[in-house]
Amino acid sequence: MTAGPSRSAVAASDHAAGHNTLTGITLKIISVAVFVGMSTCIKAAGTVPAGQIVFFRSFFAIFPIIAFLAFKGKLGTAFTTTRPFNHIARGVVGVSAMGLGFFALTRLPLPEAITLNYAQPLLVVMFSSIFLGEAIRVYRWSAVAVGLVGVLVISWPELTLLSSDEALGDQEVLGVMAALVATAISAVAMLLVRNLVQTEKTATIVLWFSVTASVMALLSLPFGWQALTLSQATLLIMAGFCGGLGQILMTSAYRHAEASVVAPFEYTSMILGVVVGYFVFGDVATLNTLLGGLIVVAAGIFIIWRERQLGLERTRTRKAAPPQG
Repeated sequence: MTAGPSRSAVAASDHAAGHNTLTGITLKIISVAVFVGMSTCIKAAGTVPAGQIVFFRSFFAIFPIIAFLAFKGKLGTAFTTTRPFNHIARGVVGVSAMGLGFFALTRLPLPEAITLNYAQPLLVVMFSSIFLGEAIRVYRWSAVAVGLVGVLVISWPELTLLSSDEALGDQEVLGVMAALVATAISAVAMLLVRNLVQTEKTATIVLWFSVTASVMALLSLPFGWQALTLSQATLLIMAGFCGGLGQILMTSAYRHAEASVVAPFEYTSMILGVVVGYFVFGDVATLNTLLGGLIVVAAGIFIIWRERQLGLERTRTRKAAPPQG
């Protein structure tokens, strides 16, 4: 008879798993803080054309990514792919979402701009059903409906300005509309990434996107880039580096712990957005933003929890199935 694992071996295994989970959560929170720092730099740079912001964000993100890949010894094969057109399609869609998101960021309070992005996982569920034919049960549809109510709560003050003549109000309305469209497009981008990860390495996807986005952003040059001050250029370069570093940290987080454990910590950006928005820009989070944000966060966490339950259910089914022979 083969002896089972000793208590000390099991305890060591549990300790290692717990350590990895804690590492994953820590890396995720740090990545969220870095991405909030990126958004802060972009907002602090002022109303720079969206295409110009996309270029700085994408081009300067390449440097920390290349340094990381070189350190890992993976730089030589990182750009190799048999699906260049799929990467380009993902890049075009991603650049569109990024440009609209940055446009919104320069016209909305930081907490609101960050919170509206939380609609993305809700839309991913919807689009997975519509475009991929995935079976979505009533629980997740209910969570999506509740989450979209939260988005409406956040957006309502700006949407009611449509009937007003305030110039500032018009800019905020445009910002909300751009943020919502950006969220919808980024959900489509996530579906494209889902397809790519089946055959492509994470490093390949990230590097192709950064290069494609940089080239696409350059096409907006004839449409009115502006001369930047030294402080604006510095802030946008910092935003690019933060974007690349945040991507590396986020990827590392998901390698240390399960996605269902790590993903909910994305919502710590709401707290950071409120704090940074207040102390850096004097943005006071409105009751609508806080209430709507909590509704969307609750819906998003429920969807993540439900995905985990379904994943465990599928695993049990596979283990219970008799071997084919």
